[in-house]
Amino acid sequence: CLVSSAMAATRLFLRASPVKCSLTGLTGGVHSSLGLTLLKLSPACTAKPQAQRRHAAHFTYHPEPAPSQYGPTQKMNLFQSVTSALDNTLAGDPTAVIFGEDVAFGGVFRCTVGLRDKYGKDRVFNTPLCEQGIVGFGIGAAAAGATAIAEIQFADYIYPAFDQIVNEAAKYRYRSGNMFDCGKLTIRSPWGCVGHGSIYHSQCPEAFFTHCPGIKIVVPRGPVQAKGLLLSCIADQNPCIFFEPKILYRAAVEQVPTEAYQIPLSQAEVLQEGSDLTLVAWGTQVHVLREVAAMAQEKLGVSCELIDLQTILPWDTETVCKSVVKTGRLLISHEAPVTGGFAAEISSTVQEECFLNLEAPISRVCGYDTPFPHIFEPFYIPDKWKCFEAVKRMINY
Repeated sequence: CLVSSAMAATRLFLRASPVKCSLTGLTGGVHSSLGLTLLKLSPACTAKPQAQRRHAAHFTYHPEPAPSQYGPTQKMNLFQSVTSALDNTLAGDPTAVIFGEDVAFGGVFRCTVGLRDKYGKDRVFNTPLCEQGIVGFGIGAAAAGATAIAEIQFADYIYPAFDQIVNEAAKYRYRSGNMFDCGKLTIRSPWGCVGHGSIYHSQCPEAFFTHCPGIKIVVPRGPVQAKGLLLSCIADQNPCIFFEPKILYRAAVEQVPTEAYQIPLSQAEVLQEGSDLTLVAWGTQVHVLREVAAMAQEKLGVSCELIDLQTILPWDTETVCKSVVKTGRLLISHEAPVTGGFAAEISSTVQEECFLNLEAPISRVCGYDTPFPHIFEPFYIPDKWKCFEAVKRMINY
């Protein structure tokens, strides 16, 4: 026990940035100091009254109309919609448990706030600082019949759990001949750039897991999708990784249904129909491409079709290919580095399926093949200007 504590303490101080350093404040709980910094996601949101406001985001979030098919709605930001989904799950499923670093206190992004008080310490509880252990415990809990919802505090720290996810969770049903499975496991994690997260709090690691059959990977674009897709992941009988764009936790605010509802997995959504060029993205980048589509229409007279992929694995090839057959051009954009990014898989598939329909080479506008920078983040991210230049090149090809 002493050795384990020493190792945890050593790891605590050796991480490159003060992600786990605790302080008491905000609502009286214990939180990561970096988490409190990252909470400042919009000019209207600060952890402390005297804290500096963050720089303007590289996109503008436009709330979508309130859905009417799921019952009464309430104004929520993205982290509140996640909390609502978890609340619905704990209320409706007595086997559901939530665990991870600091989740009992509400988590560094407040996604589990109030749930321990409401449902008890046996259903919402903290774990040691060990991502491999968190996922390993989740696999065992799910295999024993529990609905296991694990939180990895930042997607950048999911790598210690890579073996548990890829070699255990993804293969558990297959290697046992369907005698056992851990399909009731869902892994949540904050994901993506935030404006000042630097190297260890900005990464988008989804492509690492798309090479692994047996798991599903989902990234929502807003509060309505976050709740519906998360509930679908929890209900799905396969282990799922649910990446949550942390820059949207407070910046994205919409009317979200209060009752439980599900949005189908592996089904992309066409957000805007067009005739000249197809734009594909997921998570935060959807909002960047939404602005690109408006710029292309205004400045070039180009009609863009915008698609939110939503589920990265297994992805909706039919919707994307159908769109490219119509438009003849495809631009894919994501924050992760371009080499080996999931845009490459989409590009390859579309080239194979739609080659005779293409009017220009497929374009990928992504992060650079470098570690994620701090002060140079504005130059690194695939912003609307880089995407707009790619649109011009494709139209003029």
